[in-house]
Amino acid sequence: MIQSAVKTPSLTTPASTTPSFNRDLFRQASVLIGCVALFAIFSILTSSFYQPSNLIDIMLQSSINAVIAVGMTLVIITRGIDLSVGSIVGLSSMVASDLMSHNIALGIVAGLLVGMICGLVNGLLIAKLKLPDFIVTLGTLSVFRGLALIYTNGQPIYGLPDGFRAAFGGQLLGVPTPVIMAIVVAGLAFFLVRFTALGEQIVALGGNEEAARLSGINIDRVKIVVYTLSGLLSSLAGFVLIARIGAAEPIGGNGFELQAIGAAVIGGASLFGGVGNPLGSLIGALTLGGLQNGLTLMNVPSFWQYVASGVVVILAVYADRLARPRR
Repeated sequence: MIQSAVKTPSLTTPASTTPSFNRDLFRQASVLIGCVALFAIFSILTSSFYQPSNLIDIMLQSSINAVIAVGMTLVIITRGIDLSVGSIVGLSSMVASDLMSHNIALGIVAGLLVGMICGLVNGLLIAKLKLPDFIVTLGTLSVFRGLALIYTNGQPIYGLPDGFRAAFGGQLLGVPTPVIMAIVVAGLAFFLVRFTALGEQIVALGGNEEAARLSGINIDRVKIVVYTLSGLLSSLAGFVLIARIGAAEPIGGNGFELQAIGAAVIGGASLFGGVGNPLGSLIGALTLGGLQNGLTLMNVPSFWQYVASGVVVILAVYADRLARPRR
């Protein structure tokens, strides 16, 4: 009788789901409006900004960051962080490029496996050893970068197969393949978060880890899966990078982690956990890409572009802080 009277607390109830959905909808609308406003301002300031060729360039340049930012968003929703994504890009790209000289499929599979293994290592260290995610990924940032340098003794790899470059850097029906890839990845991640049990667990973990544990969620498994996905998407973004430049460098992806975090935060992901939308990270990456492109067209020095990007990210974090409901 006692057991039958006890009810397992639900992670989401109708009363709490609607306000949460409304807040998330408002957040995403604000992100989209901000992106459109930014593009409108640059269109007024410089006539070449709104040219179709330039807009395509912005989407193409933003696609790499968008793919990484989607994985980063999943991590941030769980109230984590992954500083190693840039190094994973470099390491997986080097391995893939080396093996690709023998077989393209072998190189692609090996590169994706390297990304997944790197993410798996992060997840295991964080989940099983209970180490802080910031420290773990800061350490693996150096480890993975060092392994990339060791793999080819610091030398770049040139001469990537034309088939590979066409697949990851070409066009499909006039649309750049990387842009299509970024949209598909963001769409799949959105479906994962919104419509699957794993997605509910990811959001619950970020909202309240202890409550999620008491609800029967395997916290360790969720963390491992999320970091593994982040590593996988980083390696996929690495393919786009080397396909575009035609070579793989061990220092490839340097600094990508900061851009990905910025895109995720601008896109509505909360560093406090429990909130995030992969489609929003797509808009966030496009916003950063548009900002950098517009400033370049206005002949603003690159040093000031770093300042502007940092200010935008800080403002996004502050806006998220204000938007959080008071407890």
